Amino acid sequence: MAPRRGCSITVTRQAREAGIGVPEVAIYDSPDLNAFATGANRDHALVAVSAGLLQRMRREEVEAVLGHEMSHVANGGMVTLALIQGVVNTFVLFLSRVIGQLVDRTVFRNERGHGPGFWITTMIAQMVLGVLAMIIVMWFSRWREFRADSGGAKLAGRDKMIRALERLCASVQQDPMPEQLQAFGIAGKPSGLARMFMSHPPIEERIAALRARYT
Repeated sequence: MAPRRGCSITVTRQAREAGIGVPEVAIYDSPDLNAFATGANRDHALVAVSAGLLQRMRREEVEAVLGHEMSHVANGGMVTLALIQGVVNTFVLFLSRVIGQLVDRTVFRNERGHGPGFWITTMIAQMVLGVLAMIIVMWFSRWREFRADSGGAKLAGRDKMIRALERLCASVQQDPMPEQLQAFGIAGKPSGLARMFMSHPPIEERIAALRARYT
């Protein structure tokens, strides 16, 4: 069976099980283990898989990858993440100007328009609040990955989802390249404060979460 047709059949079945519209399926030329979902809503989406993933993963592992991406579609994670990003950015701009205005009036005693204190304070506040906003967005991004793993386990089976993640983990360890390998959007294993800026949890944590949830 041709890879594209096989993916389309799997996606169609999983879409019915998830109660959503059947997404378009695309296969693009890349040696990396990559897969992603995008679209305006859960009934009009696109699931794309790299040729490298289809070549290097077994059929049941590909099924789990598709289940993970289909869960993103079903959960509305793509749109929700963009909305959260927009909302927190709006708050950053608003609050930074409020702080700038407050400092300009109370500290620099400026009663007319916006003085240098306003602009300097606003820029500093934007940087500080921007970092805090990024931490919030990245936390949500990590949470939605755990949720998509759980959804993929329901659509394809827990063992298949775990094997797909293990395959990805082995690929990350064997390939010297990636500082960031984007199959499921996985990045390396930062520690300390760097973990707060990870968009995806470490693969080992995702595997452990699946085993704990379904035992």
